[in-house]
Parts: sequence; C-alpha cells; structure tokens
Amino acid sequence: MTSREFTEVLNERHSVRKYDPEAELTTEEITELLEDAAKAPSSWNLQHWKFLVIHDQQAKEQLLPIAYNQQQVVEAAAVVAVLGDLEADQNADRVYQGAVDEGYMSEEVKTTLVSQIKDAYATKPDLAKDEAIRNASLASMQLMLAAKARDLDTCAMGGFNAEELVQSFDIPERYHPVMLISIGKAVKPAHQTARFPIQEAIVWNKF
Repeated sequence: MTSREFTEVLNERHSVRKYDPEAELTTEEITELLEDAAKAPSSWNLQHWKFLVIHDQQAKEQLLPIAYNQQQVVEAAAVVAVLGDLEADQNADRVYQGAVDEGYMSEEVKTTLVSQIKDAYATKPDLAKDEAIRNASLASMQLMLAAKARDLDTCAMGGFNAEELVQSFDIPERYHPVMLISIGKAVKPAHQTARFPIQEAIVWNKF
C-alpha cells in the first residue's frame, strides 16, 4: 500500500450505521481482519485483547437489546466485542519465551522483564484495567482501518450494557468489555463530521 492509498483509507473511514443485511463475511475473512488488528502495539507486547466475534444472526439478536437497540448490531455482517485482558501479565512468560527461542532475547533479559511486569501489576492497583483498555483500543483502531482497506465499513460503539454483555455471552472475569465494533457493507454513506482545526489540538513542547 502506498502512502497515498493509506491516506485514502484514513480519510474514507467513517462510522457507518446503515449496513446491507444481505452482505456476509466468512469466518476466514473475519480471522484475517483480526490477524491485522492483533499486530497493533501493546505495552510489554502482552497483547491485552480478546475478540468475541458475534457472527450468527441469533447471537446478534441477543446482543441487540444489550447494545440499546442500535440497529447496526443486527444488520452488520458481524459485531466484534473487543475485550481488554485484566490479567495480561500472565502472558509475559509465554511472550518472552518465544523471543528467547528465536534468539531475539537472552534468558536473563526475559527473567528481568517478567519480574518487572509481575511487580508492576502487583503494586499498581489501576494498572491492569488501564492497560487493558489502552491496548485493546489500539487493536480496535487497527481493526477499523484494516476493514476500510478491504472496502468494509465499521462503527465503534461504547453504548452498551457491559454487565449484561458479560452475563449473556459468558465472558470470564479476566476480560473487561472495551467496545463493540460492527463490520459490514454500508448501504448508506456515513454522514460527514466536522473536525476542529488541528492547530487547536496541538501544544508544542509545553502548555
């Protein structure tokens, strides 16, 4: 993909709420999207995300009231509930052992890093949730861009009942719901949105 093509993807991605209910995505197509999403950066490379794919129509109907009856939930080809891993520190040994096995890291460095991670999670009460949300959000944005690059449309939704989502879809306590993302083919273009001039969002060096 050229720089120009990537700029087009950025500019063409908008939140779409009207989908073609006849357009479908295969499990292979969704898996490819999520493979791209999972290439997002994450703190300590702990990959603090889990993707609950709500693909069957019956499951989407079950999700509809939980998402406050947002119609895109049942019309989109799929909805991905992006979950943040509250126990991502448990991934550390597996992540770094792979790096050791590939010769990217010494056993000594691995031991140091794992110890640092375990200590941080044990001594900072807010860290697990903060990291879960932060890093799952990075994967979420990457998922939406990956979808747009394939001429698919998305909408990130924060409006849903997290407790009911957990109960209805048997989500383990380890995972914190971060957002829902609908994926499909638009039947109505997203309405354009106004953005503040970038100068209003930039502070150089110090407030």
